[in-house]
Amino acid sequence: MDIQFTGETLLPGKVGQFFIVLAFAAALLSTISYFFATRNKDLADKSWQRLGRIAFLANLFSVIGIGVTLFYLILNHYNEYYYVYSHSSKTLPVYYIVSAFWEGQEGSFWLWAFWQALLGTILMWKAKTWENGVMTVVAFSQVFLTSMLLGVQVFGERIGSSPFILLRDAVNLKDMAPVVFADAENYKNYLKFITDGRGLNPLLQNYWMVIHPPTLFLGFASMIVPFAYVVTGLWQKRYKEWVKPAMPWALFAVMVLGTGIIMGSFWAYEALNFGGFWAWDPVENASLIPWLTLIGAVHVMIAFKNTGHAFFTSIALVLVSFILVLYASFLTRSGILGETSVHSFTDLGMFGHLILYNVVFLAIPVVLIILRWKELPITNKDEETYSREFWMFIGALVVTVACIQVIFSTSVPVFNKAFGTNFAPPIDAIKYYNQWQAPFAILITMISGFSQFLKYKRTDTRKFYSSLVATLIISVVVTAGFVYITNVYNNLIYILLSFSCMFAILSNARILTQGFSGKGKLVGAAVAHIGFALLLVGALVAAATSKPVSINATNFIPVKDFEKVEKPGENMVLYKNEPKKMGRFTVTYTNDTTIAPNTYYTLNFKVIDEKTGKLKEDFNLNPRVQINEKMGLIASPDTKHYLTYDVYTHITSAPDKKDAHADSDAQSDEQNYKKPRIVTVSTGDTLHTSSGVITVKDLNFKPTAKSLALAEGDIAVGLPLEIDLNGKVYKTEPIFLVKGHNTFDFARNIPELGLRVRFTKILPDQKKVELQVFEKPQQSKDWVVFKSIEFPYINLYWVGLIVMVIGFMISIIRRQKEIKSV
Repeated sequence: MDIQFTGETLLPGKVGQFFIVLAFAAALLSTISYFFATRNKDLADKSWQRLGRIAFLANLFSVIGIGVTLFYLILNHYNEYYYVYSHSSKTLPVYYIVSAFWEGQEGSFWLWAFWQALLGTILMWKAKTWENGVMTVVAFSQVFLTSMLLGVQVFGERIGSSPFILLRDAVNLKDMAPVVFADAENYKNYLKFITDGRGLNPLLQNYWMVIHPPTLFLGFASMIVPFAYVVTGLWQKRYKEWVKPAMPWALFAVMVLGTGIIMGSFWAYEALNFGGFWAWDPVENASLIPWLTLIGAVHVMIAFKNTGHAFFTSIALVLVSFILVLYASFLTRSGILGETSVHSFTDLGMFGHLILYNVVFLAIPVVLIILRWKELPITNKDEETYSREFWMFIGALVVTVACIQVIFSTSVPVFNKAFGTNFAPPIDAIKYYNQWQAPFAILITMISGFSQFLKYKRTDTRKFYSSLVATLIISVVVTAGFVYITNVYNNLIYILLSFSCMFAILSNARILTQGFSGKGKLVGAAVAHIGFALLLVGALVAAATSKPVSINATNFIPVKDFEKVEKPGENMVLYKNEPKKMGRFTVTYTNDTTIAPNTYYTLNFKVIDEKTGKLKEDFNLNPRVQINEKMGLIASPDTKHYLTYDVYTHITSAPDKKDAHADSDAQSDEQNYKKPRIVTVSTGDTLHTSSGVITVKDLNFKPTAKSLALAEGDIAVGLPLEIDLNGKVYKTEPIFLVKGHNTFDFARNIPELGLRVRFTKILPDQKKVELQVFEKPQQSKDWVVFKSIEFPYINLYWVGLIVMVIGFMISIIRRQKEIKSV
């Protein structure tokens, strides 16, 4: 940064880099200070603790300084900085510029560090006697996160990647434009030629990009807190005390990370065109697994708190949950996933750095467990089979085994790189994972149901079975009706999963009714379990019975190589303003609007009663596409929501509008049209064309037009025409001009209809005029290929997600009250 080229603004970058170094140094000082504060036996001596607090607050201040500086550079488009050039553009609206902040690796690491710094500051205030130990762990994690942003060379090895590196230092400018930058003066004045950045990845230009990553990274950051409590409990030999203060944080992490995953599911369904709400993408899996393991941990923590059993399982699951967050970060950011995930980043040289982060935070608890093994309160007494804690343990075990299957399959690229193998990932990931995970889902929902009839330590078996049998019988009846209505009765696994979900819903509803009558302790858990079961049954029905409704009987799409990327039989081609029947719908491509870089297509859907001809439904969907040079056609769907199903529609092929607009000046050239149809017409006559019904109106003897200049003696006559296409009326007026002894005519085009009309003669003797009608051949008309999918009962999935989060919130409030009451 010492040499300044023409037009460069280097001061903000220097300030930002200073904040990065300060943040790293402050986190390191805070770690060391809190470490010695934890080891200090003199309780009256608070000097190390004060130093640790000051250093951590300095870290928070520095992290905020990094963010403010980087946002300033992005907002003002300082393209001399590589991060700004790579992720921002002047064409982006402000909310996408905010998204560009965390699109890259450096920005996402900053987001993680920011949330972790904020949570650490809250812990300094709330952790009380746990502060020193817990903050040692949090500050140490902060050391690693801020080091990811350093971008400095140490002994020839680069540590981290700075968002303030200059463009000319990150790439060879001469490779970008060899001829231009071969000139020394041009090279010094390179910003004159780089007027804008690359902009946000087209796949990420969506409002979900503004809110999904911050929520997800808050979930990731909050996972450090229960981890830190476990480590501190092992370190300070407070083996049983850690559960109570860690519980609200564990529930908070589950709720926030779950909300982030839900947002990702909404995003995939609404915009990313995965063809559904969950694609089992490797990075989706990597965020799902720590969430599931922490859910398992929460259940075992409750069992341990109430009975003293399952200590090792509870600490193991909490520890593993955070390690899996770090592993997810490694998968996403090391470049190891390559092209197997749309979410993965390219390798910025942090492969070893990320491995070190994982290894260190895995080693710390492992070493502590080994050192404290003989002292750990591990009970040898077998738990009663008829006890709630036993089945909570079994449930956590089932969740863990399910997670192992997903981790193993997701980690195929890691195994290939580590061991030189050549295993291929699943070809049909959705089918593969669904087949494996369905049995686990059945077991988990069954356990979440019948465990509600059990008590801690010991249950009266007679009462257990009498309550259980009644609920089972009702569940069978409800399931029979449900599978019949939703049409999933033709598959045994579908029936079993439906039954287990209905059983879980009814069992937990029983607890919920007890909660409303005064026994409110288990209300949060019951609500969360009901939400989870609704989520699963909604996902089952939507995935199992979803079907394409854009059925193409010809099984042919007149687009080159279309069959290589899509199934022609499930896609329909529409020509502009030409209605086509699709099941109960009549679909018409009526319009398109280009707002760079997106083209929005208007597809009109009508439902007409075949007996009466009455219009029952009429709505528009507006799916959009981008034609991207590198990524090809990028489609974002639009959806019509009904109470019991959704109609999900996206574009699968479309002409490049850039090329179309480039040819627009030639539209008046009649060689683009078929041979004209020449007719003589009079007022009131109608003319049927493939583009609509033309009606001739009264002649206009005072026409106006921009290009029409009349001299004395000139005669101009307009021929008003109305073209009716499916109830929509287009108006135009070709003009006939007599100038001296010469005649001229002014043709009119209606591009939406592929129609051109000319008023070429007046025939006074016949009281008629001559009209020439030009129509474009069908292949040169505007067209689009689309696919519509029906997702039955998808709302069960969304309702389940929301109910589950509400359950977590109720549980957090309850656990927080428990802490305050002590």
